[in-house]
Amino acid sequence: MQLPPITILDEKDKRLHQISKEVVFPLSQEDKKNIKDMLTYLKMSQMDDYNEKYQLRAGMGLSYVQIGILKRIFVVVDEVEDNVFQDYVLINPKIISNSEELIYVGEGEGCLSINRPTEGIIPRYARITVEAYDVEGKKFTIRVREDLSVAFQHEMDHLNGILFTDKIDPKAPYKNQEKMREI
Repeated sequence: MQLPPITILDEKDKRLHQISKEVVFPLSQEDKKNIKDMLTYLKMSQMDDYNEKYQLRAGMGLSYVQIGILKRIFVVVDEVEDNVFQDYVLINPKIISNSEELIYVGEGEGCLSINRPTEGIIPRYARITVEAYDVEGKKFTIRVREDLSVAFQHEMDHLNGILFTDKIDPKAPYKNQEKMREI
């Protein structure tokens, strides 16, 4: 596999705090190529051979704004077994329902745009149902839970100009931890 030529913005870039715009279909060839490149990059980042060779930090999701394009598109790559991945491409996503139960990532969330250690937890819904469009412009609904639910919410925050670090209370980074379940 060839490492795609994408550059991921650092948290200091002001574009990461802007709200992404709705996508109009059909997608351009450039958009389709960017989506394919983002998926490939994430897979390579999760495969030991490639992340060592190219010195990549492992990532599960990437939003369009992270590559400098303010469109409501994100991708998530879930490793279901060694080097076997399930790809998710969501365009113009909206959460249409969520669980009452809240969870948080015990070791803390990470982000390919944040290149520093962070401390704290982010409350996330344990389960969400999302309505979105695929690359062909067909509407679909998907229900995700646990890790995927966290990844989808994290990426949707990006589309709204929010970084996970914006959600951590600097005075109480583990606030309300006892009201959530750790994953």
